[in-house]
Amino acid sequence: MEAVVRTYAGPGAKELVRRIAEQAADVEAVIRAVPGLVSYAFIETAEGGVSVTVCQDQAGIDESVRVAREWIAANAADIQASAPTVTAGPAVVRI
Repeated sequence: MEAVVRTYAGPGAKELVRRIAEQAADVEAVIRAVPGLVSYAFIETAEGGVSVTVCQDQAGIDESVRVAREWIAANAADIQASAPTVTAGPAVVRI
């Protein structure tokens, strides 16, 4: 299993998180289409938000990062939020 955490903070992050929450059904549909998806969560934080995606392999992780970037470009480009910090690696414990 592989995982990726995308951390949204800085200018525009809170507004971006609001947009994602408003369009949660669309975000869910996009993420559900990622091959090998195991789990996904988007968490609102004081600074903005964090998404956590777990996939069966690196190809799924790469696809999730791509579709997230494309969704933001298509649905929230007007916000001009900072790019997320992306942290990825093997999921060594999964419950």
